[in-house]
Amino acid sequence: MDNTFDAIVIGTGISGGWAAKELTEKGLKTLVLERGRMVRHIEDYPTMNMNPWEFDGGITKTQEIYKDHPKQTRTGQINEHSKHFFVNDNNHPYNEDKPFNWIRGYHVGGRSLIWGRQTYRLSDLDFEANSKDGYGVDWPIRYKDISPWYDYVEDYIGVSGEKLGIPHFPDGKFLKPLELNCAEKFFQEKISSEYDDRILTAARVAHITEGTKPGLGRVTCQNRNLCRRGCPYGAYFSSNSSTIPAAEATGNMTLRPHSIAHEIMYDENTKKATGVKIIDSETNLTYEYSAKVIFVCASTAGSTSILMQSKSNRFPNGMGNDSGELGHNLMDHHFLVGAGGYLDEFSDKISYGRRPGGIFVPRFRNVDNKSKMKKFLRGYGYQGGGGRGSKSIESVKEMESFGAKFKEMIVEPDKWNIGLSAFGEILPRHSNRMYLNYSIKDKWGLPTITFDAKLSENEFEMRKDMKTQAQEMLERSGVKGVYGYDNIQDYNFGHGIHEMGTARMGRDPKTSILNLNNQIHDVKNVYVTDGSCMTSGGNQNPSITYMALTARAVSHAVEELKKMNL
Repeated sequence: MDNTFDAIVIGTGISGGWAAKELTEKGLKTLVLERGRMVRHIEDYPTMNMNPWEFDGGITKTQEIYKDHPKQTRTGQINEHSKHFFVNDNNHPYNEDKPFNWIRGYHVGGRSLIWGRQTYRLSDLDFEANSKDGYGVDWPIRYKDISPWYDYVEDYIGVSGEKLGIPHFPDGKFLKPLELNCAEKFFQEKISSEYDDRILTAARVAHITEGTKPGLGRVTCQNRNLCRRGCPYGAYFSSNSSTIPAAEATGNMTLRPHSIAHEIMYDENTKKATGVKIIDSETNLTYEYSAKVIFVCASTAGSTSILMQSKSNRFPNGMGNDSGELGHNLMDHHFLVGAGGYLDEFSDKISYGRRPGGIFVPRFRNVDNKSKMKKFLRGYGYQGGGGRGSKSIESVKEMESFGAKFKEMIVEPDKWNIGLSAFGEILPRHSNRMYLNYSIKDKWGLPTITFDAKLSENEFEMRKDMKTQAQEMLERSGVKGVYGYDNIQDYNFGHGIHEMGTARMGRDPKTSILNLNNQIHDVKNVYVTDGSCMTSGGNQNPSITYMALTARAVSHAVEELKKMNL
Protein backbone atom coordinates (compact mmCIF):
# COMPACT_ATOMS: atom_id res chain seq x y z
CA MET A 1 0.00 0.00 0.00
CA ASP A 2 1.29 3.43 -0.98
CA ASN A 3 2.00 5.58 2.07
CA THR A 4 1.60 8.98 0.38
CA PHE A 5 -1.76 10.61 -0.33
CA ASP A 6 -3.20 14.01 -1.15
CA ALA A 7 -5.38 13.94 1.96
CA ILE A 8 -5.94 11.89 5.10
CA VAL A 9 -9.25 11.71 6.97
CA ILE A 10 -9.27 10.37 10.52
CA GLY A 11 -12.67 8.88 11.34
CA THR A 12 -15.65 7.64 9.33
CA GLY A 13 -18.62 8.97 11.31
CA ILE A 14 -20.87 11.90 10.45
CA SER A 15 -17.95 14.29 9.85
CA GLY A 16 -15.37 11.85 8.50
CA GLY A 17 -17.79 10.44 5.94
CA TRP A 18 -18.49 13.93 4.63
CA ALA A 19 -14.79 14.80 4.51
CA ALA A 20 -14.10 11.60 2.57
CA LYS A 21 -16.90 12.27 0.08
CA GLU A 22 -15.99 15.90 -0.55
CA LEU A 23 -12.23 15.37 -0.83
CA THR A 24 -12.48 12.40 -3.19
CA GLU A 25 -15.14 14.00 -5.38
CA LYS A 26 -12.85 17.00 -5.77
CA GLY A 27 -10.14 14.68 -7.11
CA LEU A 28 -7.88 14.17 -4.08
CA LYS A 29 -6.39 10.74 -3.45
CA THR A 30 -7.60 10.25 0.11
CA LEU A 31 -6.72 7.80 2.86
CA VAL A 32 -9.60 7.30 5.28
CA LEU A 33 -8.61 5.85 8.65
CA GLU A 34 -11.03 4.08 10.99
CA ARG A 35 -9.86 2.69 14.33
CA GLY A 36 -12.58 0.02 14.39
CA ARG A 37 -13.81 -2.79 12.18
CA MET A 38 -15.32 -2.68 8.72
CA VAL A 39 -19.10 -2.35 8.51
CA ARG A 40 -20.65 -2.59 5.04
CA HIS A 41 -24.10 -1.27 4.28
CA ILE A 42 -26.78 -3.99 4.57
CA GLU A 43 -24.46 -7.01 4.68
CA ASP A 44 -23.12 -6.04 8.12
CA TYR A 45 -26.48 -5.23 9.74
CA PRO A 46 -27.11 -8.65 11.33
CA THR A 47 -30.24 -7.71 13.32
CA MET A 48 -31.95 -5.44 10.78
CA ASN A 49 -34.89 -7.80 10.12
CA MET A 50 -35.02 -9.85 13.32
CA ASN A 51 -38.18 -10.23 15.37
CA PRO A 52 -38.11 -9.69 19.15
CA TRP A 53 -38.46 -13.40 19.89
CA GLU A 54 -35.43 -14.23 17.75
CA PHE A 55 -33.06 -12.65 20.27
CA ASP A 56 -31.83 -14.95 23.03
CA GLY A 57 -32.56 -12.34 25.67
CA GLY A 58 -35.34 -10.47 23.89
CA ILE A 59 -34.91 -6.79 23.07
CA THR A 60 -33.51 -5.82 26.43
CA LYS A 61 -30.29 -5.44 28.38
CA THR A 62 -28.88 -8.87 29.18
CA GLN A 63 -26.33 -9.62 31.86
CA GLU A 64 -23.75 -9.97 29.09
CA ILE A 65 -24.46 -6.40 27.99
CA TYR A 66 -24.05 -5.13 31.55
CA LYS A 67 -20.73 -7.01 31.77
CA ASP A 68 -19.34 -5.78 28.43
CA HIS A 69 -20.77 -2.24 28.58
CA PRO A 70 -20.78 -1.29 32.28
CA LYS A 71 -20.62 2.46 31.57
CA GLN A 72 -22.77 2.71 28.46
CA THR A 73 -25.59 0.78 30.17
CA ARG A 74 -26.06 3.79 32.45
CA THR A 75 -28.07 5.14 29.53
CA GLY A 76 -30.94 3.70 27.57
CA GLN A 77 -28.89 3.61 24.39
CA ILE A 78 -27.82 -0.03 24.16
CA ASN A 79 -29.65 -3.35 24.09
CA GLU A 80 -29.64 -6.72 22.35
CA HIS A 81 -30.57 -5.53 18.88
CA SER A 82 -27.80 -2.91 18.61
CA LYS A 83 -25.04 -3.95 21.00
CA HIS A 84 -22.67 -4.74 18.12
CA PHE A 85 -22.57 -1.02 17.23
CA PHE A 86 -21.30 -0.01 20.68
CA VAL A 87 -17.75 -0.55 21.91
CA ASN A 88 -16.86 -2.95 24.68
CA ASP A 89 -16.10 -0.64 27.62
CA ASN A 90 -13.62 -3.11 29.10
CA ASN A 91 -11.52 -3.20 25.93
CA HIS A 92 -11.57 0.59 25.58
CA PRO A 93 -11.29 2.03 29.09
CA TYR A 94 -11.50 5.67 30.14
CA ASN A 95 -11.36 7.48 33.44
CA GLU A 96 -13.79 9.73 35.30
CA ASP A 97 -12.87 12.41 37.79
CA LYS A 98 -16.60 13.07 37.63
CA PRO A 99 -19.10 10.64 36.08
CA PHE A 100 -19.21 10.80 32.28
CA ASN A 101 -21.29 8.58 30.01
CA TRP A 102 -19.24 8.16 26.86
CA ILE A 103 -21.27 6.50 24.09
CA ARG A 104 -18.98 5.15 21.37
CA GLY A 105 -19.12 3.10 18.19
CA TYR A 106 -15.74 2.02 16.83
CA HIS A 107 -16.46 0.79 13.30
CA VAL A 108 -16.84 2.24 9.82
CA GLY A 109 -19.74 4.65 10.07
CA GLY A 110 -19.24 5.30 13.77
CA ARG A 111 -22.24 6.82 15.50
CA SER A 112 -23.85 7.74 12.17
CA LEU A 113 -25.40 4.26 12.38
CA ILE A 114 -26.94 4.85 15.80
CA TRP A 115 -27.59 8.60 15.95
CA GLY A 116 -31.04 9.99 16.75
CA ARG A 117 -31.20 11.71 13.31
CA GLN A 118 -32.65 14.95 14.72
CA THR A 119 -31.53 17.70 12.34
CA TYR A 120 -31.70 21.36 13.40
CA ARG A 121 -29.67 24.34 12.23
CA LEU A 122 -28.00 26.75 14.60
CA SER A 123 -28.95 30.41 14.16
CA ASP A 124 -27.34 33.75 14.95
CA LEU A 125 -29.01 33.54 18.35
CA ASP A 126 -26.51 30.71 18.93
CA PHE A 127 -23.54 32.09 16.99
CA GLU A 128 -23.74 35.44 18.82
CA ALA A 129 -24.53 34.12 22.31
CA ASN A 130 -20.97 33.93 23.64
CA SER A 131 -20.11 37.47 22.62
CA LYS A 132 -23.32 38.85 24.11
CA ASP A 133 -23.30 37.18 27.51
CA GLY A 134 -19.57 36.72 27.98
CA TYR A 135 -19.32 32.96 28.32
CA GLY A 136 -16.78 31.22 26.09
CA VAL A 137 -15.33 33.11 23.13
CA ASP A 138 -17.00 34.58 20.08
CA TRP A 139 -17.72 32.27 17.17
CA PRO A 140 -15.61 33.36 14.17
CA ILE A 141 -18.59 32.74 11.86
CA ARG A 142 -22.23 33.74 11.65
CA TYR A 143 -25.30 32.09 10.17
CA LYS A 144 -24.76 33.62 6.73
CA ASP A 145 -21.37 31.89 6.53
CA ILE A 146 -22.77 28.41 7.07
CA SER A 147 -26.31 28.74 5.68
CA PRO A 148 -25.43 27.72 2.08
CA TRP A 149 -23.59 24.69 3.46
CA TYR A 150 -26.62 23.66 5.49
CA ASP A 151 -28.54 23.84 2.19
CA TYR A 152 -25.91 21.74 0.44
CA VAL A 153 -25.90 19.03 3.09
CA GLU A 154 -29.67 18.87 3.52
CA ASP A 155 -30.15 18.53 -0.24
CA TYR A 156 -27.88 15.50 -0.19
CA ILE A 157 -28.88 13.63 2.96
CA GLY A 158 -32.64 14.15 2.91
CA VAL A 159 -34.31 15.91 5.85
CA SER A 160 -38.02 15.83 6.55
CA GLY A 161 -39.55 18.85 8.22
CA GLU A 162 -42.02 21.70 8.24
CA LYS A 163 -41.06 25.29 7.38
CA LEU A 164 -42.05 27.70 10.14
CA GLY A 165 -40.40 31.05 9.42
CA ILE A 166 -38.87 31.41 12.90
CA PRO A 167 -35.59 33.40 12.75
CA HIS A 168 -33.93 31.61 15.67
CA PHE A 169 -35.07 28.20 14.34
CA PRO A 170 -34.00 28.46 10.67
CA ASP A 171 -35.90 26.57 8.01
CA GLY A 172 -34.03 24.22 5.70
CA LYS A 173 -34.41 22.36 2.43
CA PHE A 174 -37.02 19.89 3.59
CA LEU A 175 -38.78 16.83 2.30
CA LYS A 176 -42.38 16.46 3.51
CA PRO A 177 -42.64 16.12 7.31
CA LEU A 178 -43.52 12.88 9.02
CA GLU A 179 -47.21 13.06 9.89
CA LEU A 180 -48.20 13.68 13.49
CA ASN A 181 -50.59 11.22 15.12
CA CYS A 182 -53.95 12.24 16.57
CA ALA A 183 -52.62 12.92 20.08
CA GLU A 184 -49.80 15.06 18.74
CA LYS A 185 -52.11 17.02 16.42
CA PHE A 186 -54.40 17.65 19.39
CA PHE A 187 -51.47 18.91 21.44
CA GLN A 188 -50.20 21.02 18.52
CA GLU A 189 -53.57 22.76 18.20
CA LYS A 190 -53.77 23.41 21.93
CA ILE A 191 -50.28 24.90 22.06
CA SER A 192 -51.16 27.17 19.14
CA SER A 193 -54.33 28.43 20.85
CA GLU A 194 -52.89 28.69 24.37
CA TYR A 195 -49.53 30.36 23.62
CA ASP A 196 -48.32 33.13 21.35
CA ASP A 197 -44.61 32.52 22.06
CA ARG A 198 -44.25 28.83 21.21
CA ILE A 199 -45.14 26.30 18.57
CA LEU A 200 -45.16 22.52 18.17
CA THR A 201 -43.97 20.93 14.94
CA ALA A 202 -42.94 17.54 13.60
CA ALA A 203 -39.36 16.65 14.49
CA ARG A 204 -36.93 17.48 11.69
CA VAL A 205 -35.18 14.20 11.00
CA ALA A 206 -32.67 12.95 8.43
CA HIS A 207 -35.11 10.52 6.83
CA ILE A 208 -36.17 10.29 3.21
CA THR A 209 -39.94 10.77 3.16
CA GLU A 210 -40.33 11.05 -0.61
CA GLY A 211 -38.27 9.84 -3.53
CA THR A 212 -34.63 8.84 -3.28
CA LYS A 213 -31.28 10.35 -2.33
CA PRO A 214 -27.69 9.60 -3.40
CA GLY A 215 -26.03 6.52 -1.95
CA LEU A 216 -26.56 2.78 -2.02
CA GLY A 217 -30.21 2.45 -3.03
CA ARG A 218 -31.46 5.06 -0.57
CA VAL A 219 -35.26 5.11 -0.75
CA THR A 220 -38.27 6.37 1.20
CA CYS A 221 -38.56 5.43 4.88
CA GLN A 222 -40.63 2.28 5.49
CA ASN A 223 -41.77 3.36 8.99
CA ARG A 224 -40.20 0.35 10.68
CA ASN A 225 -38.41 2.46 13.33
CA LEU A 226 -35.63 -0.12 13.58
CA CYS A 227 -33.04 2.50 12.65
CA ARG A 228 -30.42 1.68 15.26
CA ARG A 229 -29.96 -1.79 13.78
CA GLY A 230 -28.84 -0.29 10.44
CA CYS A 231 -31.37 0.50 7.73
CA PRO A 232 -31.31 -1.79 4.67
CA TYR A 233 -33.30 0.84 2.75
CA GLY A 234 -30.80 3.60 3.51
CA ALA A 235 -33.81 5.72 4.44
CA TYR A 236 -32.00 7.56 7.18
CA PHE A 237 -28.66 9.17 6.54
CA SER A 238 -25.51 7.33 7.59
CA SER A 239 -21.93 7.32 6.35
CA ASN A 240 -22.35 3.66 5.40
CA SER A 241 -25.31 4.15 3.07
CA SER A 242 -24.35 7.54 1.65
CA THR A 243 -21.04 9.39 1.94
CA ILE A 244 -18.61 6.46 2.19
CA PRO A 245 -20.08 4.74 -0.92
CA ALA A 246 -19.96 8.09 -2.72
CA ALA A 247 -16.27 8.43 -1.85
CA GLU A 248 -15.58 4.85 -2.89
CA ALA A 249 -17.31 5.40 -6.25
CA THR A 250 -14.76 8.07 -7.19
CA GLY A 251 -11.89 5.60 -7.13
CA ASN A 252 -9.95 8.10 -5.05
CA MET A 253 -10.56 6.62 -1.59
CA THR A 254 -8.41 4.12 0.26
CA LEU A 255 -10.30 2.98 3.36
CA ARG A 256 -8.24 1.44 6.15
CA PRO A 257 -10.16 0.01 9.14
CA HIS A 258 -8.44 -1.26 12.32
CA SER A 259 -6.21 1.83 12.19
CA ILE A 260 -5.75 3.74 15.45
CA ALA A 261 -4.46 7.20 14.60
CA HIS A 262 -2.57 8.57 17.59
CA GLU A 263 -0.25 11.28 16.31
CA ILE A 264 -0.16 13.90 13.60
CA MET A 265 3.42 14.48 12.50
CA TYR A 266 4.74 18.06 12.26
CA ASP A 267 7.60 19.66 10.33
CA GLU A 268 9.01 22.68 12.18
CA ASN A 269 10.67 24.02 9.03
CA THR A 270 7.57 24.14 6.88
CA LYS A 271 5.22 24.71 9.85
CA LYS A 272 2.93 22.08 8.42
CA ALA A 273 1.71 18.65 9.36
CA THR A 274 3.30 15.95 7.25
CA GLY A 275 1.12 12.94 8.00
CA VAL A 276 -0.36 10.57 10.56
CA LYS A 277 1.03 7.74 12.69
CA ILE A 278 -1.22 4.76 13.29
CA ILE A 279 -1.23 1.45 15.13
CA ASP A 280 -2.88 -1.49 13.41
CA SER A 281 -5.28 -2.69 16.11
CA GLU A 282 -5.09 -6.30 14.95
CA THR A 283 -1.33 -6.71 14.46
CA ASN A 284 0.03 -3.93 16.73
CA LEU A 285 2.29 -2.90 13.86
CA THR A 286 2.86 0.83 13.39
CA TYR A 287 2.68 2.77 10.14
CA GLU A 288 3.18 6.33 8.95
CA TYR A 289 1.19 7.94 6.15
CA SER A 290 1.92 11.27 4.49
CA ALA A 291 -0.47 13.84 3.01
CA LYS A 292 -0.76 17.49 2.05
CA VAL A 293 -3.89 18.05 4.14
CA ILE A 294 -5.37 16.23 7.15
CA PHE A 295 -8.97 16.22 8.36
CA VAL A 296 -9.40 15.20 11.98
CA CYS A 297 -12.91 13.79 12.43
CA ALA A 298 -12.49 11.16 15.15
CA SER A 299 -15.30 12.58 17.36
CA THR A 300 -14.80 15.19 20.05
CA ALA A 301 -12.82 13.21 22.61
CA GLY A 302 -11.01 11.12 20.00
CA SER A 303 -9.86 14.08 17.92
CA THR A 304 -8.79 16.03 20.98
CA SER A 305 -6.84 13.04 22.25
CA ILE A 306 -4.97 12.78 18.93
CA LEU A 307 -4.07 16.48 19.02
CA MET A 308 -2.92 16.15 22.64
CA GLN A 309 -0.64 13.24 21.71
CA SER A 310 0.78 15.15 18.73
CA LYS A 311 3.63 16.81 20.61
CA SER A 312 6.72 18.49 19.17
CA ASN A 313 9.24 21.15 20.13
CA ARG A 314 6.86 23.70 18.61
CA PHE A 315 3.81 22.24 20.37
CA PRO A 316 4.96 20.65 23.64
CA ASN A 317 1.39 20.60 25.01
CA GLY A 318 -0.29 19.17 21.95
CA MET A 319 -0.71 20.31 18.35
CA GLY A 320 -2.26 23.76 18.09
CA ASN A 321 -2.43 24.20 21.85
CA ASP A 322 -0.72 27.59 22.18
CA SER A 323 -3.82 28.85 23.99
CA GLY A 324 -3.90 26.05 26.56
CA GLU A 325 -7.57 25.55 25.70
CA LEU A 326 -7.20 22.11 24.09
CA GLY A 327 -9.36 19.69 26.05
CA HIS A 328 -11.23 22.45 27.88
CA ASN A 329 -14.74 23.92 27.40
CA LEU A 330 -16.32 20.48 27.16
CA MET A 331 -20.06 20.73 26.53
CA ASP A 332 -23.02 18.39 26.11
CA HIS A 333 -26.79 18.84 26.25
CA HIS A 334 -28.48 18.20 29.55
CA PHE A 335 -31.83 16.46 29.57
CA LEU A 336 -33.81 13.73 31.42
CA VAL A 337 -36.23 16.42 32.53
CA GLY A 338 -39.77 17.10 31.31
CA ALA A 339 -43.36 15.98 31.84
CA GLY A 340 -45.98 13.54 30.62
CA GLY A 341 -49.65 12.63 30.85
CA TYR A 342 -52.53 10.96 29.04
CA LEU A 343 -55.62 11.85 27.01
CA ASP A 344 -59.18 10.60 27.42
CA GLU A 345 -59.80 11.40 23.76
CA PHE A 346 -59.27 9.19 20.68
CA SER A 347 -60.18 5.86 22.27
CA ASP A 348 -61.29 4.71 18.80
CA LYS A 349 -57.92 5.41 17.15
CA ILE A 350 -54.59 3.60 16.88
CA SER A 351 -51.45 4.51 15.00
CA TYR A 352 -50.29 2.81 11.82
CA GLY A 353 -46.65 1.88 11.35
CA ARG A 354 -43.75 2.96 13.51
CA ARG A 355 -42.83 6.49 12.54
CA PRO A 356 -39.13 7.23 13.31
CA GLY A 357 -39.70 10.73 14.63
CA GLY A 358 -41.71 12.66 17.18
CA ILE A 359 -42.50 16.29 17.95
CA PHE A 360 -40.37 19.35 18.59
CA VAL A 361 -41.02 22.59 20.47
CA PRO A 362 -38.37 25.18 19.50
CA ARG A 363 -36.68 27.35 22.09
CA PHE A 364 -38.83 30.13 23.57
CA ARG A 365 -36.66 31.36 26.47
CA ASN A 366 -34.06 34.16 26.14
CA VAL A 367 -34.81 34.71 22.46
CA ASP A 368 -35.68 38.42 22.88
CA ASN A 369 -36.20 41.01 25.63
CA LYS A 370 -39.74 39.79 26.26
CA SER A 371 -38.59 36.21 26.92
CA LYS A 372 -35.49 37.10 28.93
CA MET A 373 -35.07 35.02 32.08
CA LYS A 374 -33.56 36.39 35.27
CA LYS A 375 -32.14 33.16 36.65
CA PHE A 376 -30.48 31.52 33.65
CA LEU A 377 -28.83 32.27 30.31
CA ARG A 378 -29.44 30.54 26.96
CA GLY A 379 -32.33 28.15 26.43
CA TYR A 380 -33.84 24.78 25.69
CA GLY A 381 -36.27 23.04 23.38
CA TYR A 382 -38.53 20.04 23.80
CA GLN A 383 -38.59 16.75 21.98
CA GLY A 384 -41.21 14.10 22.61
CA GLY A 385 -44.33 12.58 21.18
CA GLY A 386 -47.60 10.76 21.68
CA GLY A 387 -48.38 7.10 21.48
CA ARG A 388 -50.76 4.35 22.46
CA GLY A 389 -49.55 1.07 23.87
CA SER A 390 -51.36 -1.95 25.28
CA LYS A 391 -52.57 -2.14 28.84
CA SER A 392 -50.19 -3.65 31.34
CA ILE A 393 -50.96 -7.07 32.82
CA GLU A 394 -51.04 -6.56 36.57
CA SER A 395 -53.63 -8.67 38.36
CA VAL A 396 -53.21 -12.31 39.37
CA LYS A 397 -56.27 -13.15 37.30
CA GLU A 398 -54.72 -11.61 34.19
CA MET A 399 -51.37 -13.30 34.73
CA GLU A 400 -53.06 -16.68 35.15
CA SER A 401 -55.03 -16.27 31.93
CA PHE A 402 -54.12 -18.11 28.76
CA GLY A 403 -55.42 -18.79 25.27
CA ALA A 404 -57.88 -16.47 23.57
CA LYS A 405 -58.63 -14.47 26.75
CA PHE A 406 -54.92 -13.79 27.31
CA LYS A 407 -54.50 -12.64 23.71
CA GLU A 408 -57.40 -10.26 24.07
CA MET A 409 -55.89 -8.77 27.21
CA ILE A 410 -52.44 -8.09 25.80
CA VAL A 411 -53.76 -6.36 22.68
CA GLU A 412 -56.35 -4.20 24.48
CA PRO A 413 -55.12 -0.65 23.90
CA ASP A 414 -54.33 1.74 26.72
CA LYS A 415 -55.01 5.49 26.68
CA TRP A 416 -53.07 7.84 24.41
CA ASN A 417 -50.13 9.37 26.21
CA ILE A 418 -48.14 12.49 25.43
CA GLY A 419 -44.71 13.54 26.70
CA LEU A 420 -42.16 16.33 26.49
CA SER A 421 -38.45 15.91 27.19
CA ALA A 422 -36.18 18.97 27.22
CA PHE A 423 -32.73 19.43 25.70
CA GLY A 424 -30.91 22.35 27.32
CA GLU A 425 -27.73 24.24 26.48
CA ILE A 426 -24.67 23.88 28.71
CA LEU A 427 -22.46 26.95 28.94
CA PRO A 428 -18.86 26.66 27.72
CA ARG A 429 -16.65 26.64 30.81
CA HIS A 430 -12.88 26.25 30.98
CA SER A 431 -13.24 24.03 34.07
CA ASN A 432 -15.20 21.37 32.14
CA ARG A 433 -12.50 19.34 30.46
CA MET A 434 -10.92 16.11 29.31
CA TYR A 435 -7.25 15.24 29.65
CA LEU A 436 -4.88 12.32 29.08
CA ASN A 437 -3.66 9.95 31.77
CA TYR A 438 -0.24 8.59 30.77
CA SER A 439 -0.04 6.33 33.82
CA ILE A 440 -3.13 4.36 32.75
CA LYS A 441 -2.68 3.12 29.20
CA ASP A 442 -4.84 1.05 26.89
CA LYS A 443 -3.77 -2.26 25.38
CA TRP A 444 -1.98 -0.44 22.55
CA GLY A 445 0.13 1.52 25.00
CA LEU A 446 -1.69 4.81 24.43
CA PRO A 447 -2.77 7.13 27.25
CA THR A 448 -6.39 6.93 28.34
CA ILE A 449 -8.84 9.81 28.44
CA THR A 450 -10.09 11.26 31.71
CA PHE A 451 -13.27 13.34 31.92
CA ASP A 452 -13.78 16.08 34.50
CA ALA A 453 -17.01 18.00 33.91
CA LYS A 454 -20.20 18.88 35.75
CA LEU A 455 -23.34 20.98 35.38
CA SER A 456 -23.35 24.54 36.73
CA GLU A 457 -25.93 26.60 38.59
CA ASN A 458 -27.11 28.00 35.26
CA GLU A 459 -28.10 24.51 34.12
CA PHE A 460 -29.78 23.67 37.43
CA GLU A 461 -31.92 26.82 37.21
CA MET A 462 -32.77 25.98 33.60
CA ARG A 463 -33.86 22.47 34.63
CA LYS A 464 -36.43 23.93 37.03
CA ASP A 465 -37.98 25.89 34.18
CA MET A 466 -37.79 22.93 31.81
CA LYS A 467 -39.89 20.84 34.18
CA THR A 468 -42.33 23.59 35.13
CA GLN A 469 -43.04 24.68 31.57
CA ALA A 470 -43.49 21.11 30.32
CA GLN A 471 -46.07 20.48 33.03
CA GLU A 472 -47.82 23.77 32.36
CA MET A 473 -48.02 23.19 28.60
CA LEU A 474 -49.58 19.77 29.08
CA GLU A 475 -52.02 20.95 31.73
CA ARG A 476 -53.15 23.98 29.72
CA SER A 477 -53.72 21.65 26.78
CA GLY A 478 -56.14 19.49 28.73
CA VAL A 479 -53.81 16.52 29.19
CA LYS A 480 -54.78 14.38 32.22
CA GLY A 481 -52.64 12.86 34.95
CA VAL A 482 -49.79 15.28 34.28
CA TYR A 483 -46.56 14.53 36.10
CA GLY A 484 -43.23 16.33 35.92
CA TYR A 485 -39.85 14.73 36.36
CA ASP A 486 -36.20 15.69 36.73
CA ASN A 487 -34.08 12.55 36.71
CA ILE A 488 -30.91 14.43 37.57
CA GLN A 489 -29.73 11.39 39.54
CA ASP A 490 -29.49 9.49 36.23
CA TYR A 491 -27.84 12.29 34.27
CA ASN A 492 -24.09 12.38 33.85
CA PHE A 493 -22.17 14.60 31.45
CA GLY A 494 -22.08 12.81 28.10
CA HIS A 495 -25.55 11.35 28.52
CA GLY A 496 -26.83 13.66 25.78
CA ILE A 497 -24.31 12.03 23.38
CA HIS A 498 -23.46 15.53 22.15
CA GLU A 499 -20.00 16.02 23.63
CA MET A 500 -18.53 19.15 22.03
CA GLY A 501 -16.09 22.01 22.31
CA THR A 502 -12.65 20.77 23.32
CA ALA A 503 -10.82 22.20 20.26
CA ARG A 504 -13.01 25.20 19.69
CA MET A 505 -13.14 27.66 16.82
CA GLY A 506 -12.40 31.29 17.61
CA ARG A 507 -11.07 34.59 16.35
CA ASP A 508 -8.00 34.74 18.60
CA PRO A 509 -5.26 32.07 18.70
CA LYS A 510 -4.70 33.02 22.34
CA THR A 511 -8.12 31.68 23.33
CA SER A 512 -9.01 29.04 20.71
CA ILE A 513 -7.59 26.16 18.68
CA LEU A 514 -9.21 26.64 15.25
CA ASN A 515 -9.89 29.60 12.96
CA LEU A 516 -13.02 30.46 11.00
CA ASN A 517 -12.26 27.74 8.42
CA ASN A 518 -11.71 24.98 11.01
CA GLN A 519 -7.93 25.10 10.50
CA ILE A 520 -5.57 24.87 13.45
CA HIS A 521 -4.41 28.49 13.80
CA ASP A 522 -0.72 27.77 13.28
CA VAL A 523 -0.93 24.48 11.37
CA LYS A 524 -2.98 25.49 8.39
CA ASN A 525 -3.11 22.10 6.68
CA VAL A 526 -4.88 20.42 9.61
CA TYR A 527 -8.65 20.85 9.78
CA VAL A 528 -10.84 19.69 12.68
CA THR A 529 -14.55 19.53 11.84
CA ASP A 530 -16.30 17.27 14.33
CA GLY A 531 -17.94 18.24 17.62
CA SER A 532 -14.66 19.33 19.15
CA CYS A 533 -14.72 22.46 16.97
CA MET A 534 -17.91 23.85 18.53
CA THR A 535 -17.59 27.21 20.27
CA SER A 536 -20.98 26.91 21.94
CA GLY A 537 -23.55 24.15 21.85
CA GLY A 538 -26.96 25.72 21.40
CA ASN A 539 -29.81 23.46 22.45
CA GLN A 540 -30.24 21.81 19.05
CA ASN A 541 -28.91 18.42 18.02
CA PRO A 542 -25.57 19.33 16.44
CA SER A 543 -24.77 16.75 13.75
CA ILE A 544 -26.05 18.81 10.80
CA THR A 545 -23.68 21.60 11.88
CA TYR A 546 -20.72 19.20 11.88
CA MET A 547 -21.62 18.09 8.35
CA ALA A 548 -22.04 21.64 7.06
CA LEU A 549 -18.77 22.80 8.63
CA THR A 550 -16.98 19.78 7.15
CA ALA A 551 -18.22 20.42 3.60
CA ARG A 552 -17.33 24.10 3.98
CA ALA A 553 -13.85 23.30 5.30
CA VAL A 554 -13.10 20.87 2.45
CA SER A 555 -14.08 23.52 -0.08
CA HIS A 556 -11.66 25.91 1.60
CA ALA A 557 -8.87 23.32 1.77
CA VAL A 558 -9.14 22.46 -1.92
CA GLU A 559 -9.01 26.12 -2.90
CA GLU A 560 -5.97 26.65 -0.69
CA LEU A 561 -4.26 23.62 -2.22
CA LYS A 562 -4.87 25.05 -5.69
CA LYS A 563 -3.24 28.30 -4.55
CA MET A 564 -0.37 26.23 -3.07
CA ASN A 565 -1.02 27.75 0.36
CA LEU A 566 -1.10 24.38 2.12
